[in-house]
Amino acid sequence: MLLAEGVRVWGTARDCARLGALTHRPQFSAVALDLSQPADAERVFLEAAEKAGGAFDLMINNAGYGFFAPFAATEFAAWQAQLDAVLSTTVRLSHAALRGMLAQNRGCLVNVSSLVVEFPLPFMSGYNVAKAGLSALSESLIFETRGTGITVIDFRPGDYRTAFNQAMHPTATAAGPDRRLAPAWAALEAHLKASPLPGRAVRDLRAALNRGRSGTVRSGSFFQARLAPLFSRLIPASLRRAVIARYQGAA
Repeated sequence: MLLAEGVRVWGTARDCARLGALTHRPQFSAVALDLSQPADAERVFLEAAEKAGGAFDLMINNAGYGFFAPFAATEFAAWQAQLDAVLSTTVRLSHAALRGMLAQNRGCLVNVSSLVVEFPLPFMSGYNVAKAGLSALSESLIFETRGTGITVIDFRPGDYRTAFNQAMHPTATAAGPDRRLAPAWAALEAHLKASPLPGRAVRDLRAALNRGRSGTVRSGSFFQARLAPLFSRLIPASLRRAVIARYQGAA
């Protein structure tokens, strides 16, 4: 979408070959960046920013991956790796990007969080924590950048029909002591299969960028992005948790 509008885009991936035909677009620069290597990721980012003129006008942190497993039954190293990549290194890159934006007193930082901040997914503790932390960072920066030329958007998508679940490491099909694993995994896949295509998220984010102001933006189906947040604010927490557990197959 940005390329179609004539925007110069720097896109990242652990392996630039995964960026496919984008690498042949004249306005696109491919950057190899691995969030599991925080110091290298920051160095690569700063080098790209320097080539782009010193700072980026728009930074979209859209990295993340799922890990589906019971929290206590899984070695903590798995959760630590997810928190390091999805939260810590992303925060580090936000820090580097915001410094450049403040120096030129313009720019927009978009942190792609998730509706799991409000409706945590069962057996995805690391993902829930990382995205909640990212939203907390955005809220902090919205306050800190008031009165400047910087906007900060906490973008919270719900379920979208992508390959997200296929890239996870599911344990739901394996025999385990918790019989809720399999139905929770089945519910996750069913929700993703019935969810909208990611083009809607692109349009929602573009509309937010056009508004030019900081804030939280929810995106997804009408039920997930509109009705569910309103519903959760109107009912007691205990009832909200019971409804979420039933919806997510973990009752």
